[in-house]
Amino acid sequence: MPRPPLTLSESAPAAAVVEGMAAVRDEQGLTAEMPAPVVAAAAAAAAGGGWRHDGRPDRTGVELVTIDPAGSRDLDQAFGAERRAGGGVRVWYAIADVAAFVTTGDPVDAEAHRRGVTFYGPDRRLPLHPAELSEGAASLLPGGERPAVLWCIDLDADGAPAATRVERAVVRSRAQLTYEEVDRTLAAGTAAPALGLLREVGRLRLAAEAARGGVSLPLPDQVVVAEGGRYRLAYDAPAVSDAWNAQISLLTGMEAARIMVTGGTGLLRTLPPADDRTLARLRRSAQALGVAWSADGGYPAFVRSLDPTSAAGAALLVQAAHVLRGAGYLGFHGGPPPAEHAHAAVAAPYAHVTAPLRRLCDRAATEVVVALAAGRDVPEWAAAAVATLPDVMADATRRESAYGRAALDLVEALVLAPAVGARFGAVVVDVDERRAQVQLRDPAVVAPARHRRRVAPGDEVEVVLRAADPVTRRVDLEVA
Repeated sequence: MPRPPLTLSESAPAAAVVEGMAAVRDEQGLTAEMPAPVVAAAAAAAAGGGWRHDGRPDRTGVELVTIDPAGSRDLDQAFGAERRAGGGVRVWYAIADVAAFVTTGDPVDAEAHRRGVTFYGPDRRLPLHPAELSEGAASLLPGGERPAVLWCIDLDADGAPAATRVERAVVRSRAQLTYEEVDRTLAAGTAAPALGLLREVGRLRLAAEAARGGVSLPLPDQVVVAEGGRYRLAYDAPAVSDAWNAQISLLTGMEAARIMVTGGTGLLRTLPPADDRTLARLRRSAQALGVAWSADGGYPAFVRSLDPTSAAGAALLVQAAHVLRGAGYLGFHGGPPPAEHAHAAVAAPYAHVTAPLRRLCDRAATEVVVALAAGRDVPEWAAAAVATLPDVMADATRRESAYGRAALDLVEALVLAPAVGARFGAVVVDVDERRAQVQLRDPAVVAPARHRRRVAPGDEVEVVLRAADPVTRRVDLEVA
């Protein structure tokens, strides 16, 4: 007989989340607070303002805005664009110049090497740099003058780079926008001209990505949302402008990689091509779900054809993400990189240079690019860093992934704990002999579930919650 729908509070008590995340940090050896000497060094660097006297040109006349999630303070990038007189678009992209405040071996640099990245959790961020820099003097917050590495990329009518210039400069952001604001003003026809060009360039670059065989996975994020002192889980579909802005970052990273490869020194982000076995498994799943895979379209075209809002599309996108594994960093100096140095998802050589406030490697990579673009020798510290950073970043990326997974496991257990014994509608997104990966509709939980009957990706199922333990951060689900 039909059962009444289960009413479940998705919220998790804030105190329980804070306590649980403190335990996660203790387990993983992560320090929430910055050491006092590091904070003092950052405050002194922020107050020093030496960059104002290092001869960098004044580019405050360039109209720039930042586009980030609401509430962000660590603003790495600022965007601007204008129509070129001869056709095409000139893109301006300012990147926070962390090297204006941090030098090799100083306390802030040493702590950044220990952390590697900014760690994001539901209760707080564990920043790569002290707030005096990451949310203050080095952040591209609107209104004031800031040191930046300013990219100027001229695009032709098809969105391909025609000329690129990169320099240290003084900039000023005009406004701090969110992705939702950008989407809303564009839809209403009230957006600034530069945002209209962001849409134009973003679409051109997405078409170029498809043409060269690149791929972006439109997976909705499973996010922890803070509301009124409590937390809940939700699926967060990215805003349309997020994809356009990401293409500007990818464009900059591809141009940085081109400069590095030509100059014989650099730090590339790499990803190997998908292996035949994983692709064959994805093809079999597509066939089982009745989703066509064009004989000549290949993996990227197949991914772009999927509808993430459908059960089959969601299942196949999760499996498609498994195809793109093995990302790493490749440092080289004194000659070209090895033949295999491209990023399979980008379908081109690519470098991380656009998030120096949140990612350690971007500072050294940017220093290499600035020197090579100016025809100067790469500073010794940056040349040395490209050899050591691949290992540092591999460890940081591993810890970042473990921290994020533990945070979601904790909130999932807290959200589900009051509902042990309840049934939930779900869709199977992956399966092996013992467990199925299921995506609950409500609340937004993605977790393994035991199964005693045959299930396949894309199946609509009911799962029973057998246990949910916030202390161990484990959820036990079983396919009904």
